[in-house]
Amino acid sequence: MTDQAGAAGFTEPPAQRLTTRETAERLGVKPETVYAYVSRGQLSSNRAPGGRGSTFDAAEVDALARRTGRREPAAPAGALSFPTGITLIGSDRYFFRGVDATELARRHAYEEVAEWLWTGELRPGIRFTAPAEAVTAARRAVGALPPHCGSTDRLRVAVVAAAAADPLRFDLSREAVLGGARSLIPTLVAALPTVAEDRGAADGAAPPRLARQLWPKLTGRPADEASLAVLDTALGLLIDHDLAASTLAARVAASARAHPYAVVSAGLGVLEGPLHGAASGLAHRMLAEALERGGAAPVVADHLRTGRRVPGLGHRLYTGEDPRAHTLFELLAEIPQAAPALAAARDVVATTARHAPLHANVDLALAVFSVSSGMAAEAGETVFAIARTAGWIAHALEEYGERPLRMRPSGQYTGPQPPQPLPTVVSQ
Repeated sequence: MTDQAGAAGFTEPPAQRLTTRETAERLGVKPETVYAYVSRGQLSSNRAPGGRGSTFDAAEVDALARRTGRREPAAPAGALSFPTGITLIGSDRYFFRGVDATELARRHAYEEVAEWLWTGELRPGIRFTAPAEAVTAARRAVGALPPHCGSTDRLRVAVVAAAAADPLRFDLSREAVLGGARSLIPTLVAALPTVAEDRGAADGAAPPRLARQLWPKLTGRPADEASLAVLDTALGLLIDHDLAASTLAARVAASARAHPYAVVSAGLGVLEGPLHGAASGLAHRMLAEALERGGAAPVVADHLRTGRRVPGLGHRLYTGEDPRAHTLFELLAEIPQAAPALAAARDVVATTARHAPLHANVDLALAVFSVSSGMAAEAGETVFAIARTAGWIAHALEEYGERPLRMRPSGQYTGPQPPQPLPTVVSQ
């Protein structure tokens, strides 16, 4: 994989360097002990720029911590920062295990990107298969929901049903978790109601790619290869994005040693918020309105006049355009039927830029895809949830190797100071 990444022009991010104080904190020792490790040859150091102090390779420090049985201390209250080897975000790019995530998603199918995230190995041609009993249980549970329920409601119920159908769900060994993940994701897709007939694999044939399985759950239009490529790439791009809100919730669940189904349930519970997974639906409705009204100006004006944020713009981790949006826009530009929605999205960005220098994020790109593909407004949220399930599993696998219940912040109590008298009983 290293040779392939180099040939593709990927740039490896620089290794993280720690100061002496940071190294001591991560090892749980005094600074003097850090230099004792250096003198014994257990740790290497480099002079810091300017010749003041030393720096240490973070990976080498973590390896020493594992050998000595030390663990990094809990993060200070209010400072949620945890070591992870999954995703790095910086300089308007992001990387999966050191590999450019946008290149990885463009060159490889969703399942292959998931395997890379889970195992650090690339497995070309891998398919995920849903067990019949899990699909039956999930479909029955989803089918009992009221008609007005959304896709995230259905996915949450499907996860619970799939968990109930798996008597070995409490096995947290690596192989058991991986096996469960490979069956859970296609089970979630199979549990969703079908908009159009699935023309994927014939009886007895290998299961189709997950993107092709998901397509008829999103739209009644027939799938073409260019559109499937956009969907597959979107799934790969959205697999993980460091410690986003839903991923943090998933890691907290894993820290408490919840089984993988419960981890995914925790992530889905947070994902539904309008500032997270549901944001693409808001962008979809805005884009559809801009197309209907013949331009972005009146739509953007309505948002500004009522004090609402313009959906699909800005991201706290990127100063320029979201690299996920940039990648999807490039692919969408090759699909003729996406041209009107793509032009409307560019119009939204340009119109808003007169008031605030905001760039497109992935929610706007998903909106272009869903609008131009005849999908419902919640389609982007569905894609987001299915994709991110693999990322939550990756973080669960990482968290299962850490000290249990390490994510235990302390509350800053602001209530009445004790002792207080017992409350008075209010008569009815």
